[in-house]
Amino acid sequence: MSKIHFTKMHGLGNDYIYVDTNQYDIPDPSEASKLWSRYHKGIGSDGLVLIGPSQKADFSMRIFNADGSEAMMCGNASRCIGKYVYEKHLTNKKEIKLETLSGIVGLQLFTDEADLVSKVRVDMGIPVLADSHFVATPSGKLGGIKFETREGDLRATFVSMGNPHCVFFVDNSESIDVVGIGREVETHPLFPERINVEFATVKPDGTIRMRVWERGSGVTQACGTGACATAVAAMTEELVGRTTTIVMDGGSLDVEWNEVDGHVYMTGSATTVFEGEIEL
Repeated sequence: MSKIHFTKMHGLGNDYIYVDTNQYDIPDPSEASKLWSRYHKGIGSDGLVLIGPSQKADFSMRIFNADGSEAMMCGNASRCIGKYVYEKHLTNKKEIKLETLSGIVGLQLFTDEADLVSKVRVDMGIPVLADSHFVATPSGKLGGIKFETREGDLRATFVSMGNPHCVFFVDNSESIDVVGIGREVETHPLFPERINVEFATVKPDGTIRMRVWERGSGVTQACGTGACATAVAAMTEELVGRTTTIVMDGGSLDVEWNEVDGHVYMTGSATTVFEGEIEL
């Protein structure tokens, strides 16, 4: 048995266990994530994030969901990594490149008077609105397709932000059956790799109330890529302008879809909860 030092962090309640693999070897991160993510018998989290070296960027990130499956990208985890590496003096940069399974993302750090990271702006890249790898239709598109659910027909929009999302615009995201419909849609035959599911309601002030079912984790307090996917879906359907605020159970994210470079930029907080050691 060896002891692994970890840091518990969250981005708007989307909580992960962070380990620096430059210091600690995790030979089976999938199994570690399943064990450590349990709330009553482990640390409790939405999954495990490994921070490591990169030959292409400043750092690399690998994400394992609570069920042990590996995710390609996570906006909330990206912000937390920015805070982690800066406050632990692994870098003095305030603009950081992070390698993920879906490509390189850019982080811009904002610090307070105590030189602690208060907010992080993430360049999430260019959204993808058609991908036959994620959506089992000839074109890889999903728009205007109606799903028969336990709460009636819902119209879906597909957006990939490095990982796939199915966004439903509904009259009241507060009362929708996120668990029942989310679980059903995640494993729908249209999605061979499974999918994240968002339920969104556009408010009169232009903000969007969104709740999320994440593949591999279930209901979570927030999802950064899901917030971006929801914003892009709303902008594509001309429900909001090029900037909006996504309000989730755990808090809010500001999202911009830049007209010049086509990139999506997400800005929000990152929080350190506690640190500890666990046996492996």
